[in-house]
Order: sequence, then C-alpha cells, then structure tokens
Amino acid sequence: MRQSFIESIPEGYNKYIKRKTLIIFLTFLFTIALSIYATNAGSAGISTYDVIKTLLGKGEERFRIIIWNIRMPRVLSAVIAGIGLSVAGCVTQSILRNPLASPFTLGISQGAAFGAALAIIVFGAGSTTNPDSVIINNPYLVVLFAFLGSMGATIIVLILAKTFRVTPEAMVLAGVALGSLFSAVTMILQYFADDVKVASVVFWTFGDIGRASWRDLAIMSIVVFIALIYFMFNRWNYNALDSGEETAKGLGVDVERVRLIGMFMASLISSVIVAFVGIIGFIGLVGPHIMRRLIGGDHRFLIPASSVIGGLILLASDTVGRIIISPVVLPVGAITSFLGAPVFLYVLTRGYRR
Repeated sequence: MRQSFIESIPEGYNKYIKRKTLIIFLTFLFTIALSIYATNAGSAGISTYDVIKTLLGKGEERFRIIIWNIRMPRVLSAVIAGIGLSVAGCVTQSILRNPLASPFTLGISQGAAFGAALAIIVFGAGSTTNPDSVIINNPYLVVLFAFLGSMGATIIVLILAKTFRVTPEAMVLAGVALGSLFSAVTMILQYFADDVKVASVVFWTFGDIGRASWRDLAIMSIVVFIALIYFMFNRWNYNALDSGEETAKGLGVDVERVRLIGMFMASLISSVIVAFVGIIGFIGLVGPHIMRRLIGGDHRFLIPASSVIGGLILLASDTVGRIIISPVVLPVGAITSFLGAPVFLYVLTRGYRR
C-alpha cells in the first residue's frame, strides 16, 4: 500500500500542475477574446470580422486608422497596466506578509501621482490642450518624479516594517495615512495652479487608459517585462517568505535584500503606470486574491496568474466604462474602485474573523 501511494504522488502532482496551468491558459484566452471585443466596441460600427481582417493587414483604410491609432493602444495599455499593477500587488503582499498590501493601499500610487502632478504643474513636463486633458511632453521627467514620490512612500513603509516591527494591520493604516498625505499635497499644488491646469490634473488623476500612446505603451511594457522577469527569478524566495522571516533566513534567503529590491521594482512599475494613465486603484489587491482562491499561493504560478487576471480585470473595467453609458466614457479608476472596495472589506473582515 505504501509503495502504491508513493507511485501515485507523481500522477497527483502532475494533475495539480495541469490544473493551475489550465486556469492560467484559459484566463489568457479570455483576455485575448475580450481584447478583440474591446477593439470593435464603440460607435464606429466595426465588426469582429473587420477587426481580425484589419489586424491581418487586409482591412479598409478607415478601419485601419481607428483600430491602430485609437483602439489598439488603449486595449494593449489596459492589459499592460493591469499586468503591472496586479503583479506589484502580488509581490508586495508576499514580501510584507500582508494580504491587504498593494500599490494603492500602501500609498505608493498616491505618492507617484503627487510626483507626476509636481512635474506637470511646477516643472512644465505637461501642457494642456483643453480643460479636460493633459499632454505629457516629457514622459521621462514625469516618470522620474512619479518614481521619487512612490519611493518616498515605499521607504516609510520599509522603515516601519524594519525599525518598529509594526503589525500588518498597522502597516495598511500607515499606507492609508500616506495616501492621504500625498493627496493633500497634490491638492495644495492644484490650489496654486491656474484653472486649466487644475482641471487637467484632476481629470488625469481619475485614471484614463485612453490617454496612453504607442510611445507610452512601449515604456510601460519594457518596465513591466523587466520586473516580471525579476519577480519570476525570485519566485522561490517569495514562497519561503510566506512561511515567515526566520524560516526564509534558515533556507538561505537574504530577506532584507529581497524585500528592498521587491518594493523597489513594485514602486517602479506603479510610478510608470501612474505617470501615464493616472491612479487606478485596487487592481493590485483584487487580481492576486482572485487567483489565490483558484490556484493557491505558490508563486511559481501565482505571479503569472496574477499578471494575466490583472490585465483581464483592467481591460474589462475599461470596456465597461466605455460602453455602459456610451458615448460618455467613465474613468476606469472609478470602475476599479467599485470592484475593489468590496474585495478590500471582504479580505479585512476575513482576516479579523481568523
């Protein structure tokens, strides 16, 4: 009996792996299908057949202009931004051992938004075309300031974790306080700006995927891709951290280094995305928790799964915002907040019940 049990382990493990892989693959396929739908959704009267034909280089000229100049940058930016925010949330939850950690709840997104607003209003990195939009002329300066703002929040969180040994609940509260602080400073900047820039920055902070260009998409894609490679390279370290700091150290993990670089990469992703598309909350909280319920906490699978579900959620939210009261387009940040707030409360109450 013992021998048959041992022989059955590989087969059971293969089923275990195949199930996780299948969930990730199906989510990926669903994202592709939704991308095609999102590309033809709108008032231009483009069918799915027209979209596929245009993507293959055989469509009409007017369809080519609409799809390649307007729709595709928006769809791909939603997917890339969702991937980045979700995987950043997945990693911060692991390295801080806090299920409520994410770039939004830790104040990282708000810090990045403050830095971006500072670059636009004070240092002239952006110019306005009308009262409800802002064009980023110098994306590198905006990203730099957004990154500095996000790192300010990150450093404070790391100091609290290392020096004062605060509890996970207290760290989330500290993140909420940091988010409030950065939001207050951003409002002060708006108070001293002229009316046109105030309207532009307020609209920018809502979160709008439609403002991203091919250039912005390329920058976001490079940063997210590099961060994903680093996170996957450290997937075993994150698994060890889930068992506690002492256990991880006993397994040879340099906990301080892994935590510092992990927070650095998560901040970099958040700063770049916020600089180009504004604040999009709760993707980093919702995506990882959905996939933890489906495939567990093994970061070999959780990191790619969180990435795929993050892209799917943000793309779905942006598509809903475009079509729900068309032709009015709702800001995607509002849609994701509607989705994320109940999940946040659920995770919070579930933790206290335990």
